Amino acid sequence: MKAPPRPPIAPVVAALPASRPFIAPEELERTSGRTDLLRLGANESAFGPSPAALAAMRAALERIAWYGDPESVDLRAALARSLGCGPEHIVCGGGIDDLLALAVRVFTSPGDAAVTTLGSYPTFAYHVAGYGARLVTVPYAADGTLQLSELARAAADSRARLLYLANPDNPSGSFADAGALAAFRAALPPECVLLLDEAYAEFAPAGGIAPFDANDPGVVRTRTFSKAYGLAGARLGYAYGHAEAIGGFNKIRNQYAVNRVAQAGALAAFGDRAHVARVVSETAAGRAEYRALGERLGLATLPSHANFVCFDLGSRERAEAMVEALLLRGVFVRKPGAPPLDGHIRVTVGTPDERARFAAAFSEALAAPGAKPAPH
Repeated sequence: MKAPPRPPIAPVVAALPASRPFIAPEELERTSGRTDLLRLGANESAFGPSPAALAAMRAALERIAWYGDPESVDLRAALARSLGCGPEHIVCGGGIDDLLALAVRVFTSPGDAAVTTLGSYPTFAYHVAGYGARLVTVPYAADGTLQLSELARAAADSRARLLYLANPDNPSGSFADAGALAAFRAALPPECVLLLDEAYAEFAPAGGIAPFDANDPGVVRTRTFSKAYGLAGARLGYAYGHAEAIGGFNKIRNQYAVNRVAQAGALAAFGDRAHVARVVSETAAGRAEYRALGERLGLATLPSHANFVCFDLGSRERAEAMVEALLLRGVFVRKPGAPPLDGHIRVTVGTPDERARFAAAFSEALAAPGAKPAPH
């Protein structure tokens, strides 16, 4: 019998293995039979959005039959005032994930090298593969920090067109300050664009984020409303950089990727600085609580400047077992996928009640036979 015809999938896509960067907690609920997971794995805000943002989004629902403004003029104007630049330096998109895909398309062609840290935020590597570029990776240092000099060397050796750096980093939580980033930027080859993912910038040390240089054509930075602003479900982020680089995004972006309700919520959220300050303060307190928990349990934690903390379980096998053990106890966490961080679990900072529930489940799971990490 003649085989049915197959769809003519493009060779770049046909050659890819089936993959998903993330397994969502909703899927874990379906497969585990639980509907009450404590969500501490996706780094969503446990403290929710600004009440002003919720009110603005409810009001915007009255006009949900209308498309949103494809230029996001009001939001870009507010962002531009904060950054001290013109709105032509900013483009909005459906979260940073959408903007990473656009960046790969804007700055690389099939076969070009794109550099990142092995085990950093996986969506970048996902898009590099999907658009036919070539991924070049550098491991984390043994202490979980970024190896900036090695990344710059890899960019030069591979003649990379794009280098992705999350700062503060995900999943380690480490942070390179403005001085370190300036030296790193100077070490990159001129044809390589630095794509700086600042999803966790609000949690970084005060004054540590490098100031925006709108005249530097070799740096594009991204921010999100998913973390400190508590609007992960609304899917809204923005990229900012040299006007000509941002113009490249505007040539290929989905004009209606940002919906009307998200625009209204983000604009109101951005104006509520007091709410963000409270979230940042609560998160810092939660990180300290997690560090103290690790000390009580005899587990090292990585220094973090984000809204999560990594606990060291000692080996990949023990970390994987702990993720499963916590899931059985109704707690969703994730773990880094590549060495040297693959022996850790990464836990989002929850509310005080959520942190207490996690501490109880974690302590119970560690006390189970065979669960205690070996000393190292």
